[in-house]
Amino acid sequence: MRDLFRLIGWAVVDLLRSRAALEAEIWTLRQQINVLRRTAPKRLSFSVFDRLVFVGLYRLFPKICDALAIVKPDTIVGWHRAGFRLYWRWKSRRRGGRPKVPLEIRRLIREMSIANPLWGAPRIHGELLKLGIDIGQTSVAKYMVRRRGPPSQGWNTFIRNHADGIAAMDLFVVPTISFRLLYGLLIMGHGRRKILWFGVTPHATAEWIANQLTEACGWEQVPRYLIRDRDGAYGEVFIRRLRSMGIRDRPTSPRSPWQNGFVERLIGSIRRECLDHVVVFGERHLRHVLLSYMNYYNEMRTHLSMGKDAPVPRAVERVGHINCRPVLGGLHHQYLRI
Repeated sequence: MRDLFRLIGWAVVDLLRSRAALEAEIWTLRQQINVLRRTAPKRLSFSVFDRLVFVGLYRLFPKICDALAIVKPDTIVGWHRAGFRLYWRWKSRRRGGRPKVPLEIRRLIREMSIANPLWGAPRIHGELLKLGIDIGQTSVAKYMVRRRGPPSQGWNTFIRNHADGIAAMDLFVVPTISFRLLYGLLIMGHGRRKILWFGVTPHATAEWIANQLTEACGWEQVPRYLIRDRDGAYGEVFIRRLRSMGIRDRPTSPRSPWQNGFVERLIGSIRRECLDHVVVFGERHLRHVLLSYMNYYNEMRTHLSMGKDAPVPRAVERVGHINCRPVLGGLHHQYLRI
């Protein structure tokens, strides 16, 4: 600031001096500049004030570039352009505008767009308005999840929409106390993972399996699709029975038990929770044990995939004394309020 006052003072004094005196001072200053150029370092440092002075004089008198000695004209032009950018950056700074969307609402928009791939910005915007969230539709479109292709439902949604019309079946082997092998037939519905039928036989023939399917499903409420493996026990008689009942046969690929994963998982649960702890005496005993487990599985056992509910929905009991009742001889227990 002191240099600025000094410069202004010398400018006022120069207005009162003669032209000859000014010319003599200019020659003296130029000679001093020549001496400084010989002894000064190659790169000089300029303060912000120095740059403002040079740029201001350049704006008022562009021809001063001919008198520059310690700085190049291109440098002065570069300083001027940098100042121009800073000025317009300050001129176009944000002065309010649209309020920023809170982080919680942005996360909610993203979750809604992921969970509902068929919804667009107008649909999500309408839901947000019904939730009391006042936000623009363009902001909703901004924070939605971007998808490369057209929206599509997930496999879980597809299976849930078709589960009521799908049934699955499989055979499993159970040894008896006399080392005799019995075959158990399991038929379950995909809708709520409910066990529809248990069959027991020492000889699993195609005709016997067809009769078991008829008894399990009847002739009125039959599933639309039936998933099974490619066991040789499912012969021509069984396939003809499926066609006569209007059921579409869907055998899995060879050596692909994961394609019938619900039944495979259920058979594992039957072994872990029941058969591994019981010595089977015979066909009648095995049938009794499996039917007892079916009642326990369908009406009492809670399932993680069904929101901790049973295949046959259980009402929540809040009043009464809690009573414990053994199931399957004490392997499991049922808790009721009385």
